[in-house]
Amino acid sequence: MPTTFQRARSEEQRAQRRQAILDTASAMLAEMPVAEVSLNELSRRVGLAKSNVLRYFESREAVLLELLDVAFREWLAHLGPELDDEVDPGAPPRHRGDQVAAVLAGSLAVRPVFCDLTGAQAAVLERNVSPEVAADYKRTAVRNVYALSDLVRRHVPELGEGDALRYAGAAVMVTGAVWTHAHPSAAMLAAYDADPALEALRLDFAATVRETLEVLASGLLARRVPE
Repeated sequence: MPTTFQRARSEEQRAQRRQAILDTASAMLAEMPVAEVSLNELSRRVGLAKSNVLRYFESREAVLLELLDVAFREWLAHLGPELDDEVDPGAPPRHRGDQVAAVLAGSLAVRPVFCDLTGAQAAVLERNVSPEVAADYKRTAVRNVYALSDLVRRHVPELGEGDALRYAGAAVMVTGAVWTHAHPSAAMLAAYDADPALEALRLDFAATVRETLEVLASGLLARRVPE
C-alpha cells in the first residue's frame, strides 16, 4: 500500500523522501526488469505525485543510476571475501586469472538486478539525465571500477596497475553486454526453439562471462613485458 507523505520541510525529511523513492524503486526491480520500471508506477507506489518525485530525482533514469551505484558497491563488498576464499595465492598467474574470472562470473550471476542495470546503463539510463547528474554518476562509476581493479590486482599482481584497470573496465562492459544477449525477447527465444541452427546464439550468462574474462586475463598477462 502506498505511503502518503506530507510536504518535506527539512533536510532530514527530504533525505527520507529520497530514500523512500530509492527503496521503492529497488523493490520494483526485484519484481520486474529495468525496462518495465516506469515513473508513473514508482510515483504511485511511493505515494507521491509524479511532479513531487521529480523534486528529488530529475528522472526515472536518475533514480536507477543511483541504484546502480548502490548495487555496484554492494557487489564489491561481497566480492572481496569471495576472491580471498576462492583464489589460490600459490597458483600460477594464468590459473589465478581463471579463478578470478570464475568468482566474478558466479558472483554476478546471482545479482540479476545489478546485471540488468549494468546492461541498461549506456543505452538507456545515461540518456535522460542532466550533465550534472551524468558527471556525478560517472565519478562514482570510476571509483567503483578502480576498486574492482584493486581487488583483481590483489590476486593477480602480475597484471600491474594499468592492465588490472583495463580488465576491471572490460569486466563491467562484458557484464552488461552478455546480460542483454543472454536474456533475449520472447520472439528471439521462439526463433531459437524453431531453428536448431540458431542454438549457438543462445548464451549462458555465467559461462560466457567466465570464458570471456579468462581469455581477457590470459591475453593481458601474455602481453606483459617483464621489467
